[in-house]
Amino acid sequence: MGFKGKTTKVQQQFETPEEMYLRGSLPRTADAVSGLWIHQGDVLRAYAAQHVDTPDLALELPTGTGKTMPGLLIAEWVRRKAEGSVLCAAPTRQLADQVFTTAKTEGVPARLLVGSHHAWDPTDEADVEGGEAIAITTYSSIFNSHPKLPVPRLIVLDDAHAGEQFVGEQYGITIRRHEEAAAYLAVLHALRPFLSGLQIQRLQGAPDPGAHHQVRLILPPVVPAAMVQLDEALSSLGGDFRFQLAMIRGGLASCCVYLSYGGIQIRPMIPPTFENKVFSRAGQRVYLSATLGSGGELERAFGRPEITRMPLPSKTPPRSGRRLFVFPDLVKGGDSIGVTKSIVGVTNKALVLSQTTTAVAEQVARELAGKGVPAFGKDVVERGLATFAKAPTGVLGLANRYDGMDLPGDDCRIVVLGGKPDAVSLQEKFLSERAEASAALAERLRTRIVQGAGRATRGPNDYAVVVVVGTDIMRYFSRRENQTALEPELQAEVQFGWKNSKGEDPADVLDNVRIFLDHDADWMEGGEPLVAEFREEAEKVEAPGTAALGESATLEVEAWELAFNEDWIAASQKLEDAARAVGKGGDATRGYRGVLLYLAGVWLHLGAESEAHRAHSRELIRNAAKASVRGTWLKEMQGLPGAEEVPLAAADAVAVNNLVARLTGNFKPNKIKENLAEMRGVLAQDEAVAYEVGLTTLGNFLGSEAAKPAGQGRCDSAWRWDSALWLTIEAKSEEQSDGLLPLKDIRQANTQLDQLATDQGVDHAPAGSPTIIVSDRLSVSPDHAPVANPNVYLASTNVVSQIASDVETVWADLLAAAARNEPAHVLRRHVQATLAENGCLPTQVVDRLAQERIRPGE
Repeated sequence: MGFKGKTTKVQQQFETPEEMYLRGSLPRTADAVSGLWIHQGDVLRAYAAQHVDTPDLALELPTGTGKTMPGLLIAEWVRRKAEGSVLCAAPTRQLADQVFTTAKTEGVPARLLVGSHHAWDPTDEADVEGGEAIAITTYSSIFNSHPKLPVPRLIVLDDAHAGEQFVGEQYGITIRRHEEAAAYLAVLHALRPFLSGLQIQRLQGAPDPGAHHQVRLILPPVVPAAMVQLDEALSSLGGDFRFQLAMIRGGLASCCVYLSYGGIQIRPMIPPTFENKVFSRAGQRVYLSATLGSGGELERAFGRPEITRMPLPSKTPPRSGRRLFVFPDLVKGGDSIGVTKSIVGVTNKALVLSQTTTAVAEQVARELAGKGVPAFGKDVVERGLATFAKAPTGVLGLANRYDGMDLPGDDCRIVVLGGKPDAVSLQEKFLSERAEASAALAERLRTRIVQGAGRATRGPNDYAVVVVVGTDIMRYFSRRENQTALEPELQAEVQFGWKNSKGEDPADVLDNVRIFLDHDADWMEGGEPLVAEFREEAEKVEAPGTAALGESATLEVEAWELAFNEDWIAASQKLEDAARAVGKGGDATRGYRGVLLYLAGVWLHLGAESEAHRAHSRELIRNAAKASVRGTWLKEMQGLPGAEEVPLAAADAVAVNNLVARLTGNFKPNKIKENLAEMRGVLAQDEAVAYEVGLTTLGNFLGSEAAKPAGQGRCDSAWRWDSALWLTIEAKSEEQSDGLLPLKDIRQANTQLDQLATDQGVDHAPAGSPTIIVSDRLSVSPDHAPVANPNVYLASTNVVSQIASDVETVWADLLAAAARNEPAHVLRRHVQATLAENGCLPTQVVDRLAQERIRPGE
């Protein structure tokens, strides 16, 4: 064998990645794309001119307009400078395979380093380390406790808008009860100091029908002994949990525990990526994102204090195809599933994206697939999309997958969005449902919806139908501020779809779908010009509170880094500054501000060196209660040693006193049990008169003075806790879930509290008193929502049923307590605790009923 000499050629350098591409220096194959789009060239030139040395840079390339190609060209251009290794990361292995295929097609030297590092080819590793090729890898290969990749000159992070799901959740432990019951119960045992006996019993027993306390926040270091028990419990789990624990064990005291019946999640709110040498020591991190946003989502997801955003240099964003939105819940007849199935049947090829579990998503796919049409699931996607894409027919059902699936052209023309993707994790569920901090998730939610809607429109001339199913996601689109936060093109498509779904006959909707999918002269002359009309009037408006959240993001990232290192005083000060910035968002960010203030208070308590620190800690927690909209989650939190007991709200005190008086007076337990059973029965059906009686009975069992006011136009049931709090209910139990809430219902509800005040001989109802419309029509027309008074809310009959179920549980306990003939002060404490543990104090009940304010922008 002959000897070899120095044969490696010095690769030619170019001023920009675009020039490198256009000069033909890449050995592209016959399958390569025909050329760069104009906006891609704009991005490459702007990067080379302005941002070669920017440490953290986000590039905006809307979904369907080609992010991977510019990312690979930037990576190859930087690699040729021989300044160090270069990594390109994708969220999943399947997406990494796609990027690797694109790299080979376009002549970019690349090596695929995914899965266990033990299986990596040593030659491939050496090529990456020596700068001979780019590494194509996954986020999980970077963000783990012992990454084996080299510290690079550049990391290109594809689909960075999915960072929270694929980076943030790497820094934590998630235990799903149905998968790991023993692990769940072991960790639950360690959390016993934070829970009452009843709460533990409910979490250990059969599924709890109530959803109001489904996610509880626990901060373990408040009880040092519990912190030790938690660490021991997590250390004993073994399996993959030991790798997850390794990611956070050094900062376990800073982690939040989110507890629900279905699972436990333990993680810091912002990931400590500063500990990861591959990521934090990289010369540059470039984030390829479909949407940049200005609310700090990227900073929070990747744990970086400042990410420079480089929006598209051109004023007009590239078009990513045309979508026809259809809202089956608005279509005449009320058969949304039937309409959806008929639409899918036009092509017998559809992608179904759902927020539910994988099993449910795949079941929905089977239900929507017509006779003889195959249904696909998660297993197919893990092997790549080719099986589904090449199949002539089929319905693919996926859960919580909104990114990275390219189904262009005839590969798929129909996408079904099932449900609002706002609670992918328990942390998200807590923030959105308990803390009313949805503003902090708005950017993430919007991006998931936009990404999901764009899975089948992968180019400027592509087109697909997007079917929006589910009252929660329809309600999301019904709010004007959610529509106007979208890009104008997408706004126009949503508004056009809404207009052509609302009240339309199913047959007409189906005809429109066929015309759109034919995409011939009938659509181009009869549909496209109408979408253009909506586009002319559309203007993007940032969602309320966005600027404040963007200002706060840097401070939050810095605060969580300090907390992870247990520098509690500095962390508290930084988070208090963040809460001050968030406060500039007004009512839109109140809930999130309350969370930040509470955490700041707890952290200061943990690091307190003087009474002054402890006093300020208590002040921060009081301010958190004031900032929170209703703050019922705060009542569940473990009290800090030395902190004064939080007094009962006035309405809660009235309820406790009324129930104690009832239990110590003359009452017949069997009669109460009969009334409770009757109440549950009538609230489980929809006949109006009986339902109204059931509501009044429910109010009385909640310690209020409840009645149906006499007179024309009065509410169906009024609950009064003296002069502390009133609640009026307008029951529309007979309304089915299809369609929109009628305008007359809103106008009727607007007057209820004023009429009740007149009947009671006072000028107005107590401050904070709500009116609740109980209906299963949970969406409101964007034109009608502004008519509602700020104190008018919409709740489903299911929420009322859940409250009734909890009231029955409460009274079973209270009757047993009354039979023990305990002293009044003991009974009083027991009544208060039982109501609180079951979410049945008046303030908690209002919280449960008043989740959906009708009036926008409040």
